[in-house]
Amino acid sequence: MGKDFYQISVQETIEQLQTDGLAGLSEGEAEKRLQIYGPNELKETRRRHPLLMFLSQFADFLIIVLIAAAIISLLTGEITDFAVIIAVLILNALMGFIQEYRAEKAIQALKKMATPFARVIREGKVREIPSNQLVPGDIVLLESGMVVPADCRLIEAINLQVNEAPISGESLPVDKNTAPIEEDAPLAERSNMVFSGTIITAGHGKAVVVNTGMRTEMGKITQFVEGSEEKKTPLQERMEQLGKWLGISALMICALILVVGVFQKRDMKEMFLTAVSLAVAAIPEGLPAVITISLALGARRMAKRNALIRKLSAVETLGCVTHICSDKTGTLTQNKMFAEVVYTNGKLYKVTGRGYEPKGDFYLNDKRIDPLSEPNLKLLLEAGALCNDAHLVREGDEWKIIGDPTEGALLVLAAKANISKQELESSYPRVAEVPFDSQRKRMSTIHRTQTGYIVFTKGALEGLLLLSNKIYENGIIRNLEKIEKEEILKLSEEYAIRGMRILGLCFKQLAEEELREISSEALEKELVFLGFVGIVDPARPEAQEAIKICREAGIQPIMITGDQPATASAIAKDVGLVETETEVMTGRELDKMSDEELFEHLQRTKVYARVSPEQKLRIVRLLRKFGYITATTGDGVNDAPALKEADIGVSMGITGTDVAKETSDMVLLDDNFATIVAAVEEGRVIYDNIRKFIRYILTTNLGEILTIFFSIIFKLPLPLRPVQILWINLLTDGLPAIALGVEPPEPGVMKRPPRDPKESIFAGGMVRHILLGGLWMAICTLLLFHYYQYSVNIDTARTMAFTTLSLFQMANVLAIRSERYSVLSIGFFSNPLLILAVISTLILQLCAIYIPLFQRFFHTVALSPLQLLISSAVASTIFFLIELDKYLSRKVWGKPI
Repeated sequence: MGKDFYQISVQETIEQLQTDGLAGLSEGEAEKRLQIYGPNELKETRRRHPLLMFLSQFADFLIIVLIAAAIISLLTGEITDFAVIIAVLILNALMGFIQEYRAEKAIQALKKMATPFARVIREGKVREIPSNQLVPGDIVLLESGMVVPADCRLIEAINLQVNEAPISGESLPVDKNTAPIEEDAPLAERSNMVFSGTIITAGHGKAVVVNTGMRTEMGKITQFVEGSEEKKTPLQERMEQLGKWLGISALMICALILVVGVFQKRDMKEMFLTAVSLAVAAIPEGLPAVITISLALGARRMAKRNALIRKLSAVETLGCVTHICSDKTGTLTQNKMFAEVVYTNGKLYKVTGRGYEPKGDFYLNDKRIDPLSEPNLKLLLEAGALCNDAHLVREGDEWKIIGDPTEGALLVLAAKANISKQELESSYPRVAEVPFDSQRKRMSTIHRTQTGYIVFTKGALEGLLLLSNKIYENGIIRNLEKIEKEEILKLSEEYAIRGMRILGLCFKQLAEEELREISSEALEKELVFLGFVGIVDPARPEAQEAIKICREAGIQPIMITGDQPATASAIAKDVGLVETETEVMTGRELDKMSDEELFEHLQRTKVYARVSPEQKLRIVRLLRKFGYITATTGDGVNDAPALKEADIGVSMGITGTDVAKETSDMVLLDDNFATIVAAVEEGRVIYDNIRKFIRYILTTNLGEILTIFFSIIFKLPLPLRPVQILWINLLTDGLPAIALGVEPPEPGVMKRPPRDPKESIFAGGMVRHILLGGLWMAICTLLLFHYYQYSVNIDTARTMAFTTLSLFQMANVLAIRSERYSVLSIGFFSNPLLILAVISTLILQLCAIYIPLFQRFFHTVALSPLQLLISSAVASTIFFLIELDKYLSRKVWGKPI
């Protein structure tokens, strides 16, 4: 039996997997292996077959009762009733199946869009590919914050630590190395392996993929675990409870109708069929399914606007957001960074060229210079390129940065001077590093030189000046005086005020014996200051409009950044978040305040600079403590607690770490603040449309129940036959109801305050509308029925009642398209799908009363043009009454219904 990969050397592993430790696989070989091993993904729990999904539509208790009613009709010779009930049952099941199938497909599509990416080396180039395309033999780059995409054997590990809790349950990070382990070792002791689903918490490294998909340790675990159901959102749970409550109420009313009818000595079979049909029609069994499909399809629409929803509950919460706590870099700014000024050796250099293309010139006092002829400048550019984890790559005609955009700006700056990171690394290989973290706000790398070692450190300028006691000037190292530090800081602030991000660079030379003895803390002390780089990241042009929309919508945007106050203030002013610099608070000031004092400042201070992730978490907790609903952005590992704490955690799709994405509720595919605002708008629209559906369907159902109930109470003949009740239910619960789910936004949807999350879905007068609407439909239908029963005949009267009640539903659905505005003002044809649904329903209704075959099925007679006109006129009254109610609400009562 052969040895496991953890038991053999790096070289043996690479040879066994037939790959190249430096260049990786070729694209052709990777494609072949993908065909052999399949996608790198875990098999999902087996989904229900569409046929089973369709058959499950018949499992409802009331449907079973209706099937029994159809059998009774067949046995008693009522062939027509039997055929119609069966046809309606099949159509109803088809409608339910289509809704459920579409909802499941929409959710599956969202999951596919959330596929994470992995950085690999193929054909000697760093590439970013979907992690499900990884194959054994791929060389994967590992860095802090990422989720390991497959089981891998480490071939390079620098200060690498991994949280293996997903597979071992051990919460403390585990140190990793590349040394082989000869004896058998359990998973938790395989220190040269990283496993799929575990999290890189510190350092970086390189590894070769050994197992993918279900062959990984995580895959083996999932084979023994039963799949869990999708968690329902709070709204779905409330609607299920509402549906049950309405169902019980409807059953009680239908039972009362049956008992009273029997007591009145009406036909027992007809009363039974009527009660059962009414129960099937009245109970909104499709309510939870429509809620699910509305949320899922809404989430798909958000994805088209670059907001990827990871949890459906986020869709309904978005409409309640009161505060958006946003990062600055990449969210309010373009995240297309480029170095514009360089300060070193007491000189200020200006650099031309924008974007990531390594083309540009260096100027000193408006004269172009050769940067390689200036020793100080050359060393600073080399420091920026070596103390760097990003990669500058060319894809076709486009230059791209893989990694952090700030580090990318330093790479491009060096490349403009013809300094290549790859060539530097071959001359000065990196042997160790102290990774960046948000507390220190810096990172250091150690490189081997011909005479010993050199440490390069980059980070926040203020912190580096505190750690520097010397300066490199004119090719020599001398002491750095306190007054010089103050002058450098003052100069940097002039550029920070213009919105530049200031990054300091230092170095330190070490002998081999010094390196062995020095601690990581001492490594970053007594540094030699090189200079600083001013990096420009322009404000997004759309951010200003997005912030304006936020304020009109009653949402308060807050900037929380680790950058220095001057830079934060400049960007905040550019996007219209603040007007003066005094509105900026620093992390140090924040720490000195009690919760009460900080909350008071949160009411007026909109920009927080030099803030740590812990301080960001405190702000989010405080806002939630006082009842506000927050959407909070983050991209790093340390942002995960704040993302989890927020009502809506928003991670960055481009710059965000895997940990941040896994923790979040929503991923911004374009890292854009305006996308959050667009998602909030979409959340409000979805909730509005769900309210419209509920309002429509319950008004419809109540109208049917009251029509039958009043006819029984007043001892009138039944105005509707059982098959007619089922037909109205099928038509109204079908296309028109679904079409309400895609109703466009109402005017001013982002000019009203956020919704209270505790607010009932029936708030704003909906109950009054349902009761009055249902009552009006029932009274008008019964009056017409009573008139035609005595003036013409019972068949004409029933056809009039049948047609009027159906047309009532169409007039109702057209009127409630907006809760606040006239349908004419929002555009009568602005929802083409609804207009098409209404026209289709009207055509089907006319078929039911004019085509002889359908007349036999539905017990109808042809209406005269005048009778059809009267029925239409009566039904249209609900449209005008709702429009009048909306007008009075806006103009007279001063509040929307």
